[in-house]
Amino acid sequence: MIDKILKKVIKADPKDKDAPEKPKAPNHNNSQIMSDEEKQKRKKKEELWEQKKYIVQAHVIDIQTGKSIVVLNETEAIENDIRQGYRVDLKTTGGNKVCIVDLSKEMVKRGEIGVFGDVAHQLLIEEGDILQVVKMERPASVDFIKKKLDGEGLEASQIQTIIHDLMDNRLSEAELSAWITSTYIRGMGEDEIVALTNAIVSSGNQLDLNVKPIADKHCIGGVAGNRTTMVLVPIIAAAGIYIPKTSSRSITSAAGTADTMEVLAPVDFSVEEMKRIVLKSKGAIAWGGGMNLASADDKLIKIRNPLSLDPRGMLLASILAKKKSVGAQYVVVDIPLGRGVKVMNMDDAEALGADFIKIGKRLGITIEGLITDGSEPVGNGIGPGLEVKDVMSVLQGGGPADLRTKSCLLAGKLFELVGKVNEGQGYDTAMTLLQNGKAWAKMKEIIGEQGGNPNVKESDIPLGQYKHVVKADKEGKISHIDNKAISRIARAAGAPKNKGAGIYLYRLKGDRVKPGDLLFDIYAESESALEYAIKAMDVWKPIELEKMLLGTMR
Repeated sequence: MIDKILKKVIKADPKDKDAPEKPKAPNHNNSQIMSDEEKQKRKKKEELWEQKKYIVQAHVIDIQTGKSIVVLNETEAIENDIRQGYRVDLKTTGGNKVCIVDLSKEMVKRGEIGVFGDVAHQLLIEEGDILQVVKMERPASVDFIKKKLDGEGLEASQIQTIIHDLMDNRLSEAELSAWITSTYIRGMGEDEIVALTNAIVSSGNQLDLNVKPIADKHCIGGVAGNRTTMVLVPIIAAAGIYIPKTSSRSITSAAGTADTMEVLAPVDFSVEEMKRIVLKSKGAIAWGGGMNLASADDKLIKIRNPLSLDPRGMLLASILAKKKSVGAQYVVVDIPLGRGVKVMNMDDAEALGADFIKIGKRLGITIEGLITDGSEPVGNGIGPGLEVKDVMSVLQGGGPADLRTKSCLLAGKLFELVGKVNEGQGYDTAMTLLQNGKAWAKMKEIIGEQGGNPNVKESDIPLGQYKHVVKADKEGKISHIDNKAISRIARAAGAPKNKGAGIYLYRLKGDRVKPGDLLFDIYAESESALEYAIKAMDVWKPIELEKMLLGTMR
């Protein structure tokens, strides 16, 4: 089973592979982005605009946009030399905020400003309040973004400025998209990735436990099920190693680790609450978004996802910033490899693993990369409640063999990395902690400290009351179980929002089936959701049988 799951281990090598992708040669000589003279000019312009009294009355628009946007009357705005997409400093008696301008001929009248709910809430603006609008000069970050588009590398201070302007909402989505695109096309050098990681860390809170050693784990993602974190954390914590695991919620999968852990206990904590939990129980499994850790990363992800762009430099900085923000010193990175996941060939997997090790070393984090088989789901359950049942079963000595083996493999490598055991002894140590009940006892303690029921049983986990059984309609050998298709069907059934929705798999790749054999069950919390999932199954066929005939010729 271990040989099937683990494809390759990547460790620090004195010979080191090539550094992360480097910027290409510049097309223009923009090294001197802004002279002192230009800075003074910019400052004088801003002081001049401050003196121009553009006074408006607030019209509060009760819509949350997730952005700092205001709407001005188009005619009046142009008279004040303010156009679509410009930045303004919105001043109130209670403070001020940089906002991006939208224009309208009809939504707001002359003398009015449309203020969306986000801005109104932050500045305590009420209908009819008198506000001042001050035009702002284009931020220096835009010049740095252009520099990157031209193919030049950025200095640490320039990257820090971009992140600072991002956090202050001084950059529009178009400008941020241009920056992300520039890193996708031009690449990022090692210095740039380190600078971006540090800038992201500085943008939010940091968890300071003041203890050693602190371990962590990350998976690149793409594998359905694969709830190894919830098995690994109690194993590591049971051995006395601190592991403050922050995890994400689902974006496109049937469940993120935070969605699944939430079935057992709350996952939304402040940094202070997280610190208390980890110092008491050695481990925790929490939602990272609730603690404002590496908060610039969340803003960047919102731009990256619609573009479906994942520049390697930003991917590395995103992951490592989260690890550094919790004080991690030792990290194992799971890099699933195979059809349908993010990394589809061994060369790319090795290069990514080598990048993690190099950048991690410069950040003071010791990393080991594990290239694992990501060609099919891990575990039987896909969806929060069903995945919890798998996890609980594994922690109590049973459960799906692949989930148990992979979790112990990752935990064992982390034991060896920390120096808890000698090389080659990690897997057996992790398995012993499962078999002797210490990992399950630790998980119960973590659940209790996070505010859940430490005496929870598998039978307490509710599943959707509506169920559809899927059986094989012909004989054959299963050649592929599609991660994306399985996740899409589970989401169609209501996961992860509906905790009891999802899929329970009965078969693995390589199994031979005949007509009438069980393949999987679909669970939903409503009849309409189940019907939709069944229709989705006809579109995304998740199980493929081995084809004997691959083509014909005459």
